[in-house]
Amino acid sequence: MRESAPPPSTTHYAEAIPGRLKTLMERTGTGSPVTSRELAERAGVSHGTIGALMSGSQQTVPEPKAKAIAAVLGVDTLVVWAPVERSTTARLSRQVTT
Repeated sequence: MRESAPPPSTTHYAEAIPGRLKTLMERTGTGSPVTSRELAERAGVSHGTIGALMSGSQQTVPEPKAKAIAAVLGVDTLVVWAPVERSTTARLSRQVTT
């Protein structure tokens, strides 16, 4: 019997500069503001995820979500997000739960 390979790990992204998400929501790449509910709906993520990112209770998102949020904001992914290493993601998660 052949073992299956583990699924590839997804890169996670953290906000590049604290407050950048909120700033870009106030003025997207098109110059128009977007609410957290609109952003969530258009990016295909939960409103809770957007709220948690804005409040700081969630530090990272997987790459697909980071790219979707950036696309709705009308900016390149790296304008909003910075990729984080797996160990950094784990450390940030522990900080949030403690």
